[in-house]
Amino acid sequence: MIETKTKPTKSDLYFAKRARLATGWANNVVLDVQAGVIRSVQSDQKCPADATLLSGPVLPTLANVHSHAFQRVMAGAAEVCLNPNDSFWSWRDLMYKVVQKLTPEDARIIAKQLYIDMLKAGYSQVGEFHYLHHQAGGTPYNDPTEMAQQLLSAANDSGIGLTLLPVLYSHSGFGGQAPTSGQARFIHSTDSYLTLYQACESLLVGQMQHQLGVCFHSLRAVTQAQIETVLQATPEQARVHIHIAEQQKEVQDCVQWSGQRPVAWLQEHIGLTDQWCLVHATHLDDKELQAIARSNAVAGLCPTTEANLGDGIFPGVAFEQAGGRWGIGSDSHVSLSVVEELRTLEYSQRLRDQQRNRLYRVNQPRVGDYLFDQALHGGNQACDVTLGLQAGCRADFMVLDDTHPFIAASESHDLLNRWLFACQDNVIKDVFVFGKQVVKDFQHEQEAKSRRDFANVIKRVIYDA
Repeated sequence: MIETKTKPTKSDLYFAKRARLATGWANNVVLDVQAGVIRSVQSDQKCPADATLLSGPVLPTLANVHSHAFQRVMAGAAEVCLNPNDSFWSWRDLMYKVVQKLTPEDARIIAKQLYIDMLKAGYSQVGEFHYLHHQAGGTPYNDPTEMAQQLLSAANDSGIGLTLLPVLYSHSGFGGQAPTSGQARFIHSTDSYLTLYQACESLLVGQMQHQLGVCFHSLRAVTQAQIETVLQATPEQARVHIHIAEQQKEVQDCVQWSGQRPVAWLQEHIGLTDQWCLVHATHLDDKELQAIARSNAVAGLCPTTEANLGDGIFPGVAFEQAGGRWGIGSDSHVSLSVVEELRTLEYSQRLRDQQRNRLYRVNQPRVGDYLFDQALHGGNQACDVTLGLQAGCRADFMVLDDTHPFIAASESHDLLNRWLFACQDNVIKDVFVFGKQVVKDFQHEQEAKSRRDFANVIKRVIYDA
């Protein structure tokens, strides 16, 4: 028998004068990357002759745990008071009108520009909570993955990793109420959803940067039997995402229907594990908060959207004291800034409590570091990825602009606080995903055309131009 030898994959070396590793800040760091994965990390090294010099402080990128890509087209278009009692529910009515106009090509264009902007903001993975499934009026496409393919194409074109979360959405209210006409493009039966899920599995075969999860829109949109059937029919290790307790009305309707609050109902009738991501989880009582923390489920927080919609303030301090896990998402995409999400989360706690420095740990008193670490670890768990500057992690990282005064002058231990609480402009200069540079000197190579295409979609969909 003749033995054949596989040619070893070439390593790429990167050198950073300072980088925030899993163990904290380190100087003169060499990252050895092979096939898009960090093979080794060494600090206090000389720069190898063949290394790529990363010209600024280096941080791991984050996973964005919650996105509705198509909603980016209406960001900023709902800030007109047409009702003295404006709320999430009136915003939703506008969203239903917009969604009726979107073609598959529109969906791809919107998602591509969105994902480019996410990369520039320091996100390298996105949990896409995908429920725009059908044609206007609700007729299915010939291929059930038609709209999912548009998202996948946008992710591949931009270079971002996609955690695709096809959504089961069947009802308009608790107890299996019939869907409304505005929801027609979203609706699946249990069987048609499982057909979609299996088709998405085939769609993602061999695409290492992408993941697939299970998703229920909300307790008001599915029944207990549907949840149980889907969980039995899909992989046990799959991540499971659901909107929960975003609005007080949702909580009140759930109590009226079942006698229990949403998280309490979910815990008792389905059970929570670390596979779950509970999106928003804004309105919790103490028992629910403790149940989420004990289960190690992730609370998927979207602070800028929650503020924009007037949802309420997440009980972040109590959740931290209970040892809860959370990640961040941009949801409706009124903001695509990691800085704004984390800053809004912390400031909401300060405004409620009328105190400073609310989110921290005894062993991590620096608020910026605490916020960033929680977003990193919670995002990894919710999106089923491994981001971070350590061996075995995906080679995703961002480089901050070392010409910015706060970045250039700050000592490493102050850098995250300076970035998150003092910088108004984007200071993320370069971004790498799977070891490939996707943002260089603040620019994405496909950005110019993508922005023009997106502007044309806005004109047609929002202004009927």
